[in-house]
Amino acid sequence: QVQLVESGGGLVQPGGSLRLSCAASGQIFSIYAMGWYRQAPGKQREPVAGVTSGGKTNYADSVKGRFTCARDNANNTVYLQMNSLKPEDTAVYVCNFLAVSRFGDSPRQYWGQGTQVTVSK
Repeated sequence: QVQLVESGGGLVQPGGSLRLSCAASGQIFSIYAMGWYRQAPGKQREPVAGVTSGGKTNYADSVKGRFTCARDNANNTVYLQMNSLKPEDTAVYVCNFLAVSRFGDSPRQYWGQGTQVTVSK
């Protein structure tokens, strides 16, 4: 099994920055895509950013130019650097990996526990 542990959330003023981290541990054979989702109160979970095994990144329109998603393959970790934060970025941020736990298994999705990001004066 693969476990994901997130860190880096918190309270920040508008215009500020935060950096989220998500590290995978456990039995890992290979990790394909890594990414981040978020869920604001009363809203559905939405994709925020992702990075493929080849390093290609993609972003939601609402965060383009402000957020940067990067991966550290040596440490099975994905990061989300969030700059110029806005109140509407307030949400629980959850990391997501598409990974294979054991050789021969099919890829499956794994989710972190979520970390709260609050942007407020």
